[in-house]
Amino acid sequence: MTAPLVAAQPGVTTVADRAVSRIAGRAALEVPDVLAAAVTARVTAGVAALDVRLDLRYPAPVAPAAARVRAHLAERVAVLTGLRVSVVDVSIGVLRAEPRAGRVR
Repeated sequence: MTAPLVAAQPGVTTVADRAVSRIAGRAALEVPDVLAAAVTARVTAGVAALDVRLDLRYPAPVAPAAARVRAHLAERVAVLTGLRVSVVDVSIGVLRAEPRAGRVR
């Protein structure tokens, strides 16, 4: 039986900005009242900064929804990528009303 190999130096794992953007975009859709999300991520030295543009369901309260997204993305991106999230800037693009059901006869 051969002895297990031991690396002389541990390797480095790099997570691309685009990968973090896509992960964060999917995670944003897990938050109630979020209909769409566009995320731009910048990763530097193991730290991610996120810019998020959201479309929310109307009449969702904007400030609490943004706070939920901010907290959720910081947690999910850290868990899924191993990166620390330094900032999550959230802007609201559109508030969309649910289409009303027509009259039923």
